[in-house]
Amino acid sequence: MVIALLPAFLAEIALYLLPAFDGVRASLAALPRVVLALLLTAAAIVPYTLAATSLGAFHMASLLAIAGLAAAVAFCYALLKPRLPVDLLFLALIAAVFLSRVFRDLYPAPSHDLPLEILGRLAWIHTGVIAVLCLRGLDAGFGFVPRAREWRIGLLYTVAFVPVGLLLGYFLRIAHWHPLMTPSWRLPLLILGRFLGVLWVLALTEEFFVRGFLQQILARSLRSDVAGIAVASVVFGALHLPFGTFPNWRFAILAAVAGVFYGAAFAKTRGIRAPMVMHALVVTTWQLLFNGRG
Repeated sequence: MVIALLPAFLAEIALYLLPAFDGVRASLAALPRVVLALLLTAAAIVPYTLAATSLGAFHMASLLAIAGLAAAVAFCYALLKPRLPVDLLFLALIAAVFLSRVFRDLYPAPSHDLPLEILGRLAWIHTGVIAVLCLRGLDAGFGFVPRAREWRIGLLYTVAFVPVGLLLGYFLRIAHWHPLMTPSWRLPLLILGRFLGVLWVLALTEEFFVRGFLQQILARSLRSDVAGIAVASVVFGALHLPFGTFPNWRFAILAAVAGVFYGAAFAKTRGIRAPMVMHALVVTTWQLLFNGRG
């Protein structure tokens, strides 16, 4: 089964990595806007087509639904001018699809240990990222590999946040010491694997859309970095309300406060990679020391 699904995962990984290359972004941005929107729509259905066909679980309704969602994102800036209401509508669509877990229903599920919805989520990310970078033309300092200065700033802001986060977690009664129990020989690989997974998927996605996009357009509209950080942090906290039992106000408050530090790191570097580093450090530490799940 894994071998049969390999083409789908390789295709999506290639598409996911595309926006990291400056030359590729420039070439895509040079295409006619409608052509690029059509290409993004077509690219979004490639992982589903390969995976569903290999499993004998292809459904035209699922493919059309995936194509329709991708088209809504891709054609947003191909047909509309990039104004604040359009930007907010775009971000609302991005967030709604993520929070709805719609890809769990659209993608086949061959086993509990192999949830193929990850292919849909990655496709959703790369579609949205390319739409923002190449159709809207917004520079968010996008990239997968932080530079030395970005590592340093991310680490410094993490150190600044830790005592605040621990105190807040204690008073909110959500920071319970519960370290992950695992053999010592596995621990370094586990830490590295989780850190990179968070850095390149979760942190990249949330920092790009919340800090690189939302915070940046709000700061410009409100003419204040502080106001942009504040509003984006509140939104970031609200996005964490569904975690656990809805509404999870305690976790949302902690996330909003962390968002202030992520936002400050973005304002400091004008790019998402420093807050990505901090985000990945915070989440990995939380998972390993206070969450305790394997």
